[in-house]
Amino acid sequence: LAESRARDAEAARELVESRTRELAEVTRQLAETRRALAAERETLARMREQIAALDQQVAVERATVEMRLAELVRLAQQVEALTALRDRLEREAADAAARATSEQERRQAVEAMLAEERRLGESARAQVALLNRQIEELRAQVARISAALDAAEKESAEKDVQIANLGQRLNLALAARVEELQRYRSEFFGRLREVLGNRPGIQVVGDRFVFQSEVLFPQGSAELQPEGIEQMRRLAGVIREVARDIPPDVPWILRVDGHADRTPIGPGGRFTSNWELSAARAITVVRLLALLGVPENRLAATGFGEHQPIDPADTPEAYARNRRIELRLTDR
Repeated sequence: LAESRARDAEAARELVESRTRELAEVTRQLAETRRALAAERETLARMREQIAALDQQVAVERATVEMRLAELVRLAQQVEALTALRDRLEREAADAAARATSEQERRQAVEAMLAEERRLGESARAQVALLNRQIEELRAQVARISAALDAAEKESAEKDVQIANLGQRLNLALAARVEELQRYRSEFFGRLREVLGNRPGIQVVGDRFVFQSEVLFPQGSAELQPEGIEQMRRLAGVIREVARDIPPDVPWILRVDGHADRTPIGPGGRFTSNWELSAARAITVVRLLALLGVPENRLAATGFGEHQPIDPADTPEAYARNRRIELRLTDR
């Protein structure tokens, strides 16, 4: 029988070592995934900054185009006014020519009027041509900026897809970590069953190992009785053994939850509420486990008072079930 148990223990150790190596590889891949995700997020942030700068530049360019168009309208109005002036000058020239006493005076008056008209018309046409060129240049700039924005938006969409893929890979890696911790949790509870046995007042419920309070503490007290100290000594041995197999980068903790029934605490006692009693019992268990060699950074104590009953009935048996200490092997 001893040889069979030794072979079983050796097989269990080999299985744990294999799982440890697998978890280390998963951890390494997860770190690489996180680094890649961080780099992609930095790239996306830079792309978004560039898009914001391009948006601002487009807004400035559009304002400039609007200003140029307004100036073009103003010049068109000036051209219209000059045209009206030309017509008026032509009429005045005709009148002056009609009133001139000689052909020479009429010719000189007409030439003067025409010269003035040409001067004003050429100046206006030059300004209109300049504005037209500037508008065409602005339109070309707007087209280039729009093309750059389209390219940036397309690249941003591609980055979003990449980030989504990385996020999915990260979630899968995290799920693998949770599954790995679940395997250690199953091993932990299995070892507890072997060490503590099927004793009255001790049972596994889901992901919790439950001690009825009477197994560990006298009624209304937070001081462990001798049988409770022995149970914690066995429990600490299992925790230390399992902890050696869990890689140090797995963020596990053993959470000790204290629960009480809803019977009011009588006056004159050490505790003024069931909340304080349940918290004190959880702290007592945590302190003893720490003294027995369980790392303090892997322990947590929580008091729930009477607020998390497992049996809502108003009977002595239900009250006894609700007075309990629960152990959970979980992550931070």
